[in-house]
Amino acid sequence: MQADELKKLIEEGISSAQVTVQGDGDHFEATVVSAAFEGKSSVQQHQMVYAALGDAMQGAVHALSFRTLTPEQSAKQIQ
Repeated sequence: MQADELKKLIEEGISSAQVTVQGDGDHFEATVVSAAFEGKSSVQQHQMVYAALGDAMQGAVHALSFRTLTPEQSAKQIQ
């Protein structure tokens, strides 16, 4: 699996998500920003990402680390 494929899966599974993914084919790092995360705990946000990835986590991706942020949280980091 390539980083762009992983990005597409997350974007398709989480409405209005802005996703950046870096990786080498087995190990990936992602940042996912979405208004859908508002009011949800970190665990719930991560569950949403895993649900979006579905079967890709059953072998196509060896390791994935990611951060989830609301648009407000993302904007604060840029300042």
